[in-house]
Amino acid sequence: MGKIKISEQDIVNALCLHIAHKRQIKPQEVEVELMFDDDYGFSAEAYVSDRKQVLITANIIEALRFWLDTVMKIDPFSAALDLVLDDDEGIICYVK
Repeated sequence: MGKIKISEQDIVNALCLHIAHKRQIKPQEVEVELMFDDDYGFSAEAYVSDRKQVLITANIIEALRFWLDTVMKIDPFSAALDLVLDDDEGIICYVK
């Protein structure tokens, strides 16, 4: 497998899909906002039925691994994931 770039929108989609799977709801019921802080790194806020859940980098990686497995049909544990803050594209992930 070569290097794959996951866009910011696909990262949001992965989080929505993963949270929906865990809570047994539709992915459309989940809203996600990705964030980056110089001190804390990558995080996200997820909203389900007006309730906020704060997600840390490990949660984002977990969701991306779920997405790689279910959507992309890639072995999620054979891939190295690297979250990156890009000036033009926002938060993206490289899969190696």
